[in-house]
Amino acid sequence: MNVRRQHISGTVIAAVTALGLGSLSACSGASAAGNTDKFDVVASFYPMAFLAEQIGGDHVHVTSLTEPGQEPHDLEISAKQTAQLQESDAVLYLKNLQPSVDDAVAQSEVKTKIDAASLTTLEKHGNEVGGHAAEHDDHENEELAGLDPHIWLDPVRYAQVAEGVGKAFEKADPDHAADYKKNTAALVKKLDGLNTQFENGLKNTRTKVFITTHAAFGYLAERYGLTEEAINGLDPESEPSAARVKDLEKMAKADGVTTVFYETLVSDKTAKTIASDANLKTDVLDPIEGITSKSKGDDYFQVQESNLKALKSALGAK
Repeated sequence: MNVRRQHISGTVIAAVTALGLGSLSACSGASAAGNTDKFDVVASFYPMAFLAEQIGGDHVHVTSLTEPGQEPHDLEISAKQTAQLQESDAVLYLKNLQPSVDDAVAQSEVKTKIDAASLTTLEKHGNEVGGHAAEHDDHENEELAGLDPHIWLDPVRYAQVAEGVGKAFEKADPDHAADYKKNTAALVKKLDGLNTQFENGLKNTRTKVFITTHAAFGYLAERYGLTEEAINGLDPESEPSAARVKDLEKMAKADGVTTVFYETLVSDKTAKTIASDANLKTDVLDPIEGITSKSKGDDYFQVQESNLKALKSALGAK
């Protein structure tokens, strides 16, 4: 598969809130990362915090390093957070996502360090992922290619990560291993159900092409036979070239694209400008890098279901 992707400094990802499914009480802010009577887990961003909450249940105390709504690319770990990390029982993060997190983890003496990237497979993706990528790939940006970190947007890969996290929790906190195993199985089953929802919902559509502000949905596109056309590549804050905008407008007309998707944590200005020029609609497709008051759902599953609804509408699901 030939795919191209812009590389951004330190890679991309996530804003976080340590929000568990139906449970706010187990999560805490960065003020108390360790030294509780529970299994203390520091998570780097929302998808990791969500896994820790779902798998750990009442046995864990989860702290997020990235605040809700915080721009994840600019995250710098404070000295206080670094000290709190040292007091935790485990850290759950995605290596090469946020350099300051990687540095803090490397320097810490935390016994259990769980790198989500090591629990599944990562691929190189470009501005285009899917059918158009092979047609348009001219290798001009090959040297800028980087691994796509957005594994949690593919329910299958996210389930693989969940299984690995569950096993790590069992090993690190054997007194509660049976509960971790049970909770992991329940989460994986629910993710399998979400995968089935996406498969069925996107099986028969009028078009397979969708446009997003940044290339967060490559794994999702590949999983369900779609083509993602991203305005900005991996970096949601970058500005597209005039040639890229022109290509997108031409492609949208040729492929029957109806909608330009944007996300809640980044300005929608570029998406709305392109949509206006091409006479297209706009809608939200959330990369779930953090849950805020603007999110279309209170947790990972609710936002994913909202994403599916938006895709079905934009792609003309039958």
